[in-house]
Amino acid sequence: MPHILILGGTTFDHIISLNEFPKPIPQTIHHTRFFETVGSTGTGKSVCLKKLELPSTLYSILGDDLYGKKIIDYLKKEEVEFIYDIDSKGTERHFNIMDKEGNRISMFITQSSEHPKMNKALIEKNIQKSDLIVLNIISYCKEFIPLLKDYPKPIWTDLHDYTEGNEYHQPFIDASNYIFLSSDNLKNYKAVMQEFIELGKELVVCTHGKKGATALTKNAEWVEEPALTAYQMIDTNGAGDNFFSGFLYAHLNEMPIKDCMRYGTLCAALCIGSQQIVSERLTSSLLKELYIEHYTS
Repeated sequence: MPHILILGGTTFDHIISLNEFPKPIPQTIHHTRFFETVGSTGTGKSVCLKKLELPSTLYSILGDDLYGKKIIDYLKKEEVEFIYDIDSKGTERHFNIMDKEGNRISMFITQSSEHPKMNKALIEKNIQKSDLIVLNIISYCKEFIPLLKDYPKPIWTDLHDYTEGNEYHQPFIDASNYIFLSSDNLKNYKAVMQEFIELGKELVVCTHGKKGATALTKNAEWVEEPALTAYQMIDTNGAGDNFFSGFLYAHLNEMPIKDCMRYGTLCAALCIGSQQIVSERLTSSLLKELYIEHYTS
C-alpha cells in the first residue's frame, strides 16, 4: 500500500455546544456541553487513515507547552507516525461554538507562525519515502510547495470552505492534482469544479454537508452521492477530513469513483456521531460492513 505524507496541521480545540448561536447581547448561558480535544485537518486525516490501516506520516508544528504535549500524547495513543517542529508562538488553539444543526463559529485563541523554523531536511526525507502527498492549506505549508516540485508525487489538497478568487488558496490549487472543497461559500460550485478540471486536475470533489457530495473527473464524469441521514449527530468537527480520508482509502484500493464517494460518506457519518475528530468505532472492517449494509442490501 502506498505511503502517505500529510503536511500540516494540528491544534488543541475547546468546544462548546449550544442549541443555537447566542445573540450579540450581554447574557449568561447555563448548562452548555463543553469538551476539549485535539483538532485540525492534519489530525483528522492522519487518525482516520491510521484507523483504516493506511501507512502515513503526519508533519506539523506545535508549541513547547502543555497543549503541544496533549497533541503529542493523543497522536501517540492513536499510533500515528508524527514528526514535528517547535513553534516559538506556541500551540495553535481554537475556541469553537457549535449549534444543534452542526454549524460552527471558530475563533483562533492563538495561531501558528506563518514562517516557523522547520527542519526542511527531515521533511524532504519524508517526501522522498512517500508515494502520495496531502498538502493542507496551513500557511506554513506554502513553504513546501517549491520543494514538492522536485518530486513527481501526486498531491492532494483540501480547500475546505473555499471562496472563489481567494488568493490565499491559489498556491495550493496550482500545486495539487486532486482537489477537495466545500460548496458552503460558492454560488456555482459546479462552475468552480469545471474550472479546476480545465486547469488540468485529475479529480475535484465538492462536499455539501447534509446534501452529500459531487465529484468531477478529468474525463468529464459527474458523480453525485447523497449524505447518510440516519446517523445521530453529536459533533460535526472533522467530518470533511473523514470524508477525504475515506475517499482516499477507497481510491488507493482501486475502487471506482462511486465507491470512493460512498466510503467517504460512511467515514463522515461515523465522525459526526462522536465527540472526537475521528470516531472511536472506525475500522476498515466496520467500514466494509457498513458499505454492505447501506449499499448492497
